[in-house]
Amino acid sequence: MVSIQGIGVKQRIYARWKASLRHRIRRISPGRVVTHIFMILLILFTSLPLVYLASTAFKPLDELYIFPPKFLAMRPTFENFSSLFTALSSTEVPFTRYLYNSLLVSVLTVLGTVMVSSMGAFGLVKYKPPCADFIFNLVVAALMFPTAVTQIPSYLVVNNLHLINTYASLIIPKLAVAYNLFLMKQFIEQTPNELIESAKIDGAKPFTIYWKIILPLLKPAVFTLIVFAFQSSWNDYFSPLIYTTSEAMKTVTLAIQTISGGTTDLARAGAVAAASLVTIIPTIIVFLIMQSGVIETMAYSGIKS
Repeated sequence: MVSIQGIGVKQRIYARWKASLRHRIRRISPGRVVTHIFMILLILFTSLPLVYLASTAFKPLDELYIFPPKFLAMRPTFENFSSLFTALSSTEVPFTRYLYNSLLVSVLTVLGTVMVSSMGAFGLVKYKPPCADFIFNLVVAALMFPTAVTQIPSYLVVNNLHLINTYASLIIPKLAVAYNLFLMKQFIEQTPNELIESAKIDGAKPFTIYWKIILPLLKPAVFTLIVFAFQSSWNDYFSPLIYTTSEAMKTVTLAIQTISGGTTDLARAGAVAAASLVTIIPTIIVFLIMQSGVIETMAYSGIKS
């Protein structure tokens, strides 16, 4: 009797699964199939530069001289990655030092950017200091100016503060970004004031309200800000170029220029590709970790309260 009941349950489960499968097949229209195929082809096409970069990083020297060049490596090798250290032997600075500099500067920039932008937006929106609207309009007006316009004033400020050739010169100028404050303000405006009033009644201080109530509600915006700030700092080439003078203070973006020697020598193309591949891996990892928050931010931005 038990076995017959078990067989009946299995048949019902199979019948439901079969009906669900038929329903899904009916929902698949030719238009959706074409759209999915087009999107897959578009993804493959946009990933070709990254695939070619990875392939070049694993090509031996003789394959780099082949004409016409091959898209994929026929005999992959790790020689280009080991040559990263020999390519920098004349500078007496290992490649890991450049990676350390970029990682330290990027992490501290991200932490500082999140704190400055979220705390500044929180104060403007929820505590309404004098001339709060004027301050925000001034921040929005700063979005109209390209970065190149502020490079000379920024350099004069950093130089007068005697911060040249220090980590602070690579971090502090990137903390106050107008777009980051604007992004945080748009999210904080959606948080209910009742939460803050209740916390004030319970005796919570402003920083406690910000840290324990507001910041957790800003998680999607914080994830997006982390991605933007990390990629901007990690890929920054201009700031280390003008703010650093010693080889040990340079970042990985300048290290690639050091490896290539400023020439188009194919003998170093493999090492340059290997260095470039190592360089983009951290940005990919950060985006993969934070992508759920970024997608949620994009979806949230289209919802009006």
